[in-house]
Amino acid sequence: MPLLGTNGALPLHQPSAVREKEELLLNNSNAAWFQPILVPIPGVRTRRLRVPFPTLRFRRQRGPLLVCFACMAVVLTVILLSRGLGRTEWDPESSDEPSTLVFRREDLQRIWSWEVASGHYPSSQSIPKEIGLLDPPANPALPPKSRTISPSRYRPHSAVVVSADTDTLGCGPKRIYPDIQSAPPHVSYPPRPLPGSVTDLDIVMKHCDFSTGKYVRDCLEVLRVGAGLDHGQRTRRGAVDDWKYIYLEEANSTTSPTTAHPENPVPPPVYRPAPELEDRDEDPDAGLSRKRGAEWEPAVSLPPTLTQRPAASLAEPCDPENPRVFHMFWTGPFTDKPYLALLSFLFTQNTGLHEPHDAPPPAVCRPQFWMWINPGPAAAVPNPSALHDMFAQLKDSPWASPFLHPRFKDVIRFRLWNTTEQLDGVPEIRDEWRDLQKTLFNSGGHIVSVPEEEEDVETEAEEDADANAGARPAKTDDMLHRTGSKSSSEYDRLSVILSDMARFVLCHRFGGVYLDADTILLRDWEELWGWKGAFAYRWSRLPKYNTAVLRMNRGSALGTFLFRTALRNGLDFHPMTVSRYTKDAHLEGLLLRLPDALFDGAWLNTEEYQRDRPPQPYFTAFGDFFDTPEINSAAPQALGFDGFFKGSYSYHFHNFWWKPFDSARNWPDLGPQFLAGERAARRALREGEAQLPITAPATGAAVDPDTENETVDQDKRDLAWAAVLKRTFEAYIRGERANMYGEWLRWS
Repeated sequence: MPLLGTNGALPLHQPSAVREKEELLLNNSNAAWFQPILVPIPGVRTRRLRVPFPTLRFRRQRGPLLVCFACMAVVLTVILLSRGLGRTEWDPESSDEPSTLVFRREDLQRIWSWEVASGHYPSSQSIPKEIGLLDPPANPALPPKSRTISPSRYRPHSAVVVSADTDTLGCGPKRIYPDIQSAPPHVSYPPRPLPGSVTDLDIVMKHCDFSTGKYVRDCLEVLRVGAGLDHGQRTRRGAVDDWKYIYLEEANSTTSPTTAHPENPVPPPVYRPAPELEDRDEDPDAGLSRKRGAEWEPAVSLPPTLTQRPAASLAEPCDPENPRVFHMFWTGPFTDKPYLALLSFLFTQNTGLHEPHDAPPPAVCRPQFWMWINPGPAAAVPNPSALHDMFAQLKDSPWASPFLHPRFKDVIRFRLWNTTEQLDGVPEIRDEWRDLQKTLFNSGGHIVSVPEEEEDVETEAEEDADANAGARPAKTDDMLHRTGSKSSSEYDRLSVILSDMARFVLCHRFGGVYLDADTILLRDWEELWGWKGAFAYRWSRLPKYNTAVLRMNRGSALGTFLFRTALRNGLDFHPMTVSRYTKDAHLEGLLLRLPDALFDGAWLNTEEYQRDRPPQPYFTAFGDFFDTPEINSAAPQALGFDGFFKGSYSYHFHNFWWKPFDSARNWPDLGPQFLAGERAARRALREGEAQLPITAPATGAAVDPDTENETVDQDKRDLAWAAVLKRTFEAYIRGERANMYGEWLRWS
């Protein structure tokens, strides 16, 4: 009788069938010598690395030899595997990239202290131990509370650095986290954010950080519920206190002397070595990796610290130290891409256009949108009449002319970009950038050389000859003379490189937020303006920056660091290079890397991550925005704007400059007030592209571009997300619907 286990149910011996199978495997010469082992990849929950591992199969007569061989194979496999894993993109500490650092530790301390004292660090995260601060700085942007020191994500480099990160001491106003919901009977639209409200990005990181395994889908739900964007459609039961991420600051609750006395700023702490090293001759910069072959920067000179004031204590709705300006950079003919960006701004932001034109000044701070126009090729010098020519072209453009309407003059401004003027306006580099003029177009260390062009001077005889023989052929549309991207093969790379630098110049000179031109705003940014730190967002799965959205403070210490560091590294402002600047200097906390769910909700899905629980809509490629797959093509019209990454602050569709938003109606459709521009765009589409009447894809029925008597049968049947968003924004301008907050545009 076989023995029973402790539960009296299962025999402890192996059945004969199992023994026979093992014998068969051991004696089978064709059995595999290796079996796959699935090893977890650091930082990736949904993937495993398939690694071949030797199968330990021995015959009794070959025992000693095979045991030796197996041990050698195991050791070799472990060595190769550890070396391979140590060089994956998921380990930010293992990098062969040379250091970019040119600032001493004492200067890095000054930069950190200036930003904290100026109210630009409203976070409870600690200052990295590598900075070496022993005295916790007072933080006027953080309320007083007891906090524990969080473990550092950095590795210690030297004994000269203190053994733990440094907390900041909150001495700022108290925070109140209200429950934001629509109040009956006004539940058809979400409420506008409370004036002066602030986003607690520590809470946002808690719910949205991809590196801790958070899903975009779950992040967007927290963003929706916490901001009241579910407006009367809340399905969650129970308390949602943990999802409240928007707060108000009490005006008279501060304990910080710096908030009341701007002339009495907190002095930056002076570097002191750790106590155990006070009697030793140690290098104060030990542990910092200086750029190879470079000298340290001279002692950094910073302006007086700013004064942190709660919004409720301001005399005016707008904080002069915190201008609310969206910047966008555009080169080439004005198209539907900047057109839709501006429409999304009018549809979502609190511009006051729903109030009468002669109404008293609003109690909220109106944001502005500055569209910076580069009039020619990125490497060209603007001519003296560039400003006049720019407005003439905008007036003639059906895509741009509507925004010159007097109703928009207080919220939309077109400005001329001049590279020389802008770089001369940055005090940190104005005296030195010309030394790098020949290598100005530097992207990630790859430099595009721009040769000096000889003046094209024609004599009177040559002009007559040209008139008789026909004009000389124009310069080819090569990379140096290209204005705008017409297709994936005709990409205006120089303008892209120039925009990498322009965003930092504009934010450092004027303050505000820079947006790439392939961006659409999806909700009011009121509470993001209230958060006064600097931020960009994560490069999808990589722990790097994407600066398609960039927030920086005007004239900040962080800006000084970035421009001086970039100058010493070839004026390279590629986001991957900027990631190295802040990482090498341990300043990543001052340029917060936000989760891409806030601005780029489809990115992880397009790179095959989080497809087990994707957000709405589900894009497997960025092109799905313009050509929504047929199987998902009912969603855009059924859900509309309300179903498009709801909770995100904006959406980045990643280029596709040559792809129309609405292929069936590729013209501005803003109603009778702008009918002349619409008719011009229709004729241009017919004459310049099709040379025939426009044909609706669904029915084949010809559409006369000059007629206004169209029927739905002539329209495309399944509309993509891009077309639905364009038509939604246009309906608001035509006066056929309210904006996303239930406000109707008033023209007078």
